[in-house]
Amino acid sequence: MGGTLAPLPRDRLGRLLRGRSLALRRLLTAVLVALAAFLAFAPRAESVRVLVAARDLAPGAVLSAGDVRPHAFSADTVPDGALPVTAAVSGRLLVGAARRGEPLTDLRLAGPELSGLTTGDVDATSVALRPADPGVADLLRAGSRVDVVAQDSAVLAENATVLAVRTENEGRLPAARGGRLVVLSLARDDATRVAAAALTRPVAITLRK
Repeated sequence: MGGTLAPLPRDRLGRLLRGRSLALRRLLTAVLVALAAFLAFAPRAESVRVLVAARDLAPGAVLSAGDVRPHAFSADTVPDGALPVTAAVSGRLLVGAARRGEPLTDLRLAGPELSGLTTGDVDATSVALRPADPGVADLLRAGSRVDVVAQDSAVLAENATVLAVRTENEGRLPAARGGRLVVLSLARDDATRVAAAALTRPVAITLRK
């Protein structure tokens, strides 16, 4: 019996699988190298730095520099109207609550953008006033529709939108009912009339149905 034995089928199958496994490993290595090179030289997504809340903020808060911080987002994830890092926010009124890290937009702050949206009037503005009956402030929420009435029952403004209700000493001392301020969004002519009247006499706020 001097002849050479032919390899068994299982041996041939093993050599075939080992050869294919080596080829697959080489192919996978080439793909990973190509992917790494692509990622290294691909243009990076543009980033935009905007202001976000530095901590949880309550509606009606008057912002200070410590309430916000800059944060970079990719350009395609930044919400419309996000405030750039150069925006002056100190002293601005926040009309909606914001979570820590949440981008702040122009519609979160009392101002012409929000007033224009709520009234449909691009020239609209906001006015803060102290109602003659402090208790009515407890009935108001952001988005409430109200009328503003003078002591002689003259209607100074109709269908105004409440942006926020706050206290003058908010964040420092317990709220005093006499210190409640209601911020309204009004057409510019109505805002001028209401602001002038509130300087000389108490004005009433009545809820609309």
